[in-house]
Amino acid sequence: MRSISRELNINYKTVARKVQYLAEKSRRRQRKFLKKLEKSQVQNMQFDDLITLEHTKMKPLSVSLAVDKKRRFILGAEVSRIPAFGHLAKKSKKKYGYRENHHERGLNRLMGKIYRTIDRDALIESDEHNTYPKIVAKYFSSQEHKRYKGGRSCVAGQGELKRQHFDPLFTLNHTCAMFRAHINRLIRKSWCSTKRVDMLQAHIDIFICFYNLDYLGGLNPI
Repeated sequence: MRSISRELNINYKTVARKVQYLAEKSRRRQRKFLKKLEKSQVQNMQFDDLITLEHTKMKPLSVSLAVDKKRRFILGAEVSRIPAFGHLAKKSKKKYGYRENHHERGLNRLMGKIYRTIDRDALIESDEHNTYPKIVAKYFSSQEHKRYKGGRSCVAGQGELKRQHFDPLFTLNHTCAMFRAHINRLIRKSWCSTKRVDMLQAHIDIFICFYNLDYLGGLNPI
């Protein structure tokens, strides 16, 4: 955003306000899109989490997203704070203190927005994250839920695509790669990082609207 303000010779705050305006406009368009999608429901939904950071790797963020496997539409994405894990967990707690895990809240927000677009006989697919079965049982009790073991990532696709010959979650992983490729703050090994969670959510909402309605053409006709 700072590059945009320099290029256009305007104040940085003007760009930030415009992003918020476009994000709200994009959310309204996405809500209308999901309403239309209720008449042409999703037969195969995939969901997972994309991990990014809030200023530092010691303050990770989770972007929970769901896609229509057959038509490639992004049904939604919600950003939530999560505590550091792995070898950074102790360092993070020592430096920044206790960090609440809002991952389940994010998943609930996501599923609450999209569950009406999912057919009662749809197939739900995800990896083997421990939280997913409980969420699926809450919102999709009649649908079948298949879980797949995660594979090792390859260099291509921003590290989101898998090395295995056949990836059952390819549509989802390809969408995650598109997120990282088109949203600068999500690119791996970038000096551009998120400082405010709400601005990351705004950026994502703008991209989802563009991807569904402009890049893929939306539901035209239904």
